Amino acid sequence: MSGVRVTARGAERWVRGHPWIYRSEVTGEGAPAGVVPVHDARGRFIGQALHSPASEIRLRLLERADRPVDAGWWRERLAASAARRTGLDATAYRLVHGEGDGLPSLVVDRYDRWIVMQILSAGLETMREMVVGAVAEEFGPEGILLRNDVAVRRREGLDEAVSLALGDVPRRIEVREGEVRYVAAPWDGQKTGAFLDQRPNRLLAGEVAMAGGRALDCFAYHGSFAVHLARRAASVLALDVSREALERGAANAALNGRTNIEWREGDAFETLRAFARARERFDTVVLDPPAFAKSRAAVPGALRGYHEINLRAMRCLAPGGTLLTASCSFHVRLPEFLRMLADAAADSGRRIHLRRVLGQGIDHPEVLTIPETGYLKGALLQAE
Repeated sequence: MSGVRVTARGAERWVRGHPWIYRSEVTGEGAPAGVVPVHDARGRFIGQALHSPASEIRLRLLERADRPVDAGWWRERLAASAARRTGLDATAYRLVHGEGDGLPSLVVDRYDRWIVMQILSAGLETMREMVVGAVAEEFGPEGILLRNDVAVRRREGLDEAVSLALGDVPRRIEVREGEVRYVAAPWDGQKTGAFLDQRPNRLLAGEVAMAGGRALDCFAYHGSFAVHLARRAASVLALDVSREALERGAANAALNGRTNIEWREGDAFETLRAFARARERFDTVVLDPPAFAKSRAAVPGALRGYHEINLRAMRCLAPGGTLLTASCSFHVRLPEFLRMLADAAADSGRRIHLRRVLGQGIDHPEVLTIPETGYLKGALLQAE
């Protein structure tokens, strides 16, 4: 297979631990999509990469050695990725987190006996059958679903579709997270069927909720946080703008035999503002909003939104109350998020303690030299 030559700048990025080489750093190309050998400006072999001819991210490092990237190679990498998840107390979690597991542009999520995958680059698309086969052999699922309905594929020149790759996958799958059960929707739910990245933070919320207290779950979606909170709190108010999401949340509560959750349709900003004015108080509050910043240019506005909603939540905390707050906006980095929380605490007039900085679970590994592998950040706060 013909190789691709890259500039010194592109080669240096691999040396420094980042797996991407961009369009402007590739010279004299002409290779088709797929796995290609890569050479530096002097013609020296530096590795093998997934090549995407139409993408701004032209090369994604797969292997530094000159050895076949075949079915055996994929099974070896998949086994190593699975080994990093040993001991998870859940039946739904991420098995492969793309670049975080050294398998760029590949997502593999387990939902009990089934697998949901995403293939996110043109280079990887050429290996679809081999990768699906390796996943099937390594993990032995009853079915594999391809959730390739994501916008990033358009930038790779690929179509968007949801398709069955192996066996059969149910529309709804009951999974377990600690002592809580919920229903995932692999065919049409958010991401690959559920928000798996918040798993450890949901478990934490259930642990820190004040026993016999009053809890509030904003942006409740399908109630995953709310059901965990309901294990200790006397009452939980679950708030979301989507009636359909709340109905799914109520079904999850019923699945767990929880009758102490009120499901309320409403805007979190407006509701928290009204609660603050009325001096409503909660012992535990969870803020898990959708991403406010889709680009770096949107960060200032996003930080204003995060400041506003965290300020209102802080003012609604009872003395000794706990706030678990998060952001899934990649472009809002952790230092910015913590500075925003400090400003909100100052404006709240409350003395707020930082108990813990939160992030992704071990099934969503974050590599220090690849900032794109980390996007979820949060904090556990407590008011005096």
